[in-house]
Amino acid sequence: MAAADSTSAALRRRDLCSRGIRLAGKMRADVVDLLDAYVEQQGLDASASVAAMEGVPLAAVERWDEQTGTQRLLENLAAYRAFRALLAQMLEEQREQLGEADAGLGRALAAVLLQVSAFAYHLEELLRLESRGIPGEEGDGPPPPPRLSLFEQKLRGLGVLRELAQWAVRSVRDLRQLAKPSPATGAAPGLAESP
Repeated sequence: MAAADSTSAALRRRDLCSRGIRLAGKMRADVVDLLDAYVEQQGLDASASVAAMEGVPLAAVERWDEQTGTQRLLENLAAYRAFRALLAQMLEEQREQLGEADAGLGRALAAVLLQVSAFAYHLEELLRLESRGIPGEEGDGPPPPPRLSLFEQKLRGLGVLRELAQWAVRSVRDLRQLAKPSPATGAAPGLAESP
């Protein structure tokens, strides 16, 4: 009975990882499209350099191959929760700046926000599968940044979208790593054991 439960959990984990990979791939494609529209609408140079901004999670990680599956999922979940708050703030700023002048950009931003929320929920499901406690959200996201000038808001938006696209790539890598069968059993490794 325990072996059947283990196999069932491994199949469920692999299924959730596969669906997550598809979600992240679609999200990345939509973010890249949104990034192009955002750059054009905001009058920015696509090659503009944007310094790391407070509250924007960075996808780069040292010693990625040494992380456990749980660490990967928890970092992904924290990042997507932060992106959810950042995108909601960008959407509000975009509405204040442009009103209904560019509803297309607002709809695209809202669609990506919805995808980020759905992906965060998907990550929570993976953590539940492993009987891991899901960390509560700290407040309502990151503290509001100081009031930025219009140009600084545009640059922050550019940085948020670029980093979100990188997170989508990292999430695919993380989920592929979690879905790999372990060499000894042929089943997907548990989240705690996966490197």
